[in-house]
Amino acid sequence: MDQPLHPHPPVPARRAPRARWTPTKQRLFLAALLEYGSVHRAAQVAGMSRSSAHRLRARLSGSAFDRSWANAMALHAARMADPFAPEPARRPTPRR
Repeated sequence: MDQPLHPHPPVPARRAPRARWTPTKQRLFLAALLEYGSVHRAAQVAGMSRSSAHRLRARLSGSAFDRSWANAMALHAARMADPFAPEPARRPTPRR
């Protein structure tokens, strides 16, 4: 009776892969943030959580993502302040 109870050592459980903020998810998030003005709702559209969006912004502080977040919120607030105002002209984006 010197045999172990388990003939094979237990295999550790594998964690489900964590969702990542891909460039596509970031673009979806920023577009939804502009549209809805809600971090929670924009994160849902991107398939991510509100808290992970805030962590991403903190990690990318000062980056284009951070500036785009601030601009999206400001533009959304301006739209809500005067919903009948004409849309601001968009700057043309250079093609690569």
